Amino acid sequence: MTVTRSLLCHMNIVLEDGSTADSTKSSGKPAQLNIGDQSLSPAFEAELEGLKQGDKHSFTLAAADAFGESNPDAIHHMDRSKFPADMTLETGVIVSFAGPGGSEIPGIVREVIGDSVTVDLNHPLAGRAVTFELEVVQEL
Repeated sequence: MTVTRSLLCHMNIVLEDGSTADSTKSSGKPAQLNIGDQSLSPAFEAELEGLKQGDKHSFTLAAADAFGESNPDAIHHMDRSKFPADMTLETGVIVSFAGPGGSEIPGIVREVIGDSVTVDLNHPLAGRAVTFELEVVQEL
């Protein structure tokens, strides 16, 4: 499928407790949202319908429509020897793995017990409903 429309937006991603998980305003770099290329869920795309430059729109999506449900198959138990010897491994540390085509896949260390390291390769916001606060900077 091809891109039918793109919007350049500043975006805040807000969690259920009201805290901000991410914000493009902090980096000063708006996000490009491509409608029609299947990079966004149908529910997300539906929220973008009719938005134009200058519009502000806030909406909440269920986990399945935002960053997906948490997949238990993406949680891996690995031996400590698979990591560099000088790497600090503790709960919450983000580690990076080589993915297909040279891409990087981030993982979060969930638990370290002896030589066993539990790494979660799910998106950090998987399994959570989130609110998106958008401000359309430009229509592309």
